[in-house]
Amino acid sequence: MKIDVVTIFPELIAANLAHGILRRAQEAQIISVTAHDLRGHTTDRHRSTDDAPYGGGAGMVMRPGPLFDCVEAIAPDENTPVILLTPQGRPFTQSIARELSTHNNLVLLCGRYEGFDERVRTHLATDEISVGDFVLTGGELAALIIIDAVIRLIPGALGSGDSTEEESFSDGLLEYPHYTRPPDFRGWTVPDVLLSGNHAEIAKWRRKEQFRRTRERRPDLWTEFVPSKSDLKLIKELTVTVDSPLCGEEEKTADASAHPGD
Repeated sequence: MKIDVVTIFPELIAANLAHGILRRAQEAQIISVTAHDLRGHTTDRHRSTDDAPYGGGAGMVMRPGPLFDCVEAIAPDENTPVILLTPQGRPFTQSIARELSTHNNLVLLCGRYEGFDERVRTHLATDEISVGDFVLTGGELAALIIIDAVIRLIPGALGSGDSTEEESFSDGLLEYPHYTRPPDFRGWTVPDVLLSGNHAEIAKWRRKEQFRRTRERRPDLWTEFVPSKSDLKLIKELTVTVDSPLCGEEEKTADASAHPGD
């Protein structure tokens, strides 16, 4: 996969790609990430990438000319997503990360100041993505989040294909709890089932913990979750503690078979 990042601070991208999995994936030629300096596509002596907004108002707006020239120099094919990183975009999710990981190329446009000239949005970008309901000083951090989430889904990047299959959001649920040595740390012990060697029981425990954790922490995900027949059997066995905001009482023990989607 080839990823092109358009930014006025290419060093921010390069610095974060020099470590860990992202560095190893590049060294293995699984992915290639290039940060393009937008200022290299300006025509004035000040190398300006922004200007005052028409109609007045605070702040500056990213000019269309340098952005169009930079993307046209990259020359993506017609199937390459050109993604505007903006709070107005569709919320970034694991599902979108998987969608993007199927492309051979991506172009990410990092904004600054008050945002982009609208003509960039309507005539250059093919997609708009937001990494959350908050505002950053620039799109570089958002680009790095997307790059990280996408690259780790590419075969070979993590070294083990199983690593991404049991993570949070891989099937719409949060991940189960993890434990490692020692089995007893300051009196806090590892659940007996994980020490039993019974892999079938371990798998059941982990799945139940996914249900428990998702229902308690992310009721929005729990409501959308569609359990399989085997899931339903485990849900019926599971008892979860529901806090007062969910049940209107100070504390209540509820049968997990009362799944919101049932």
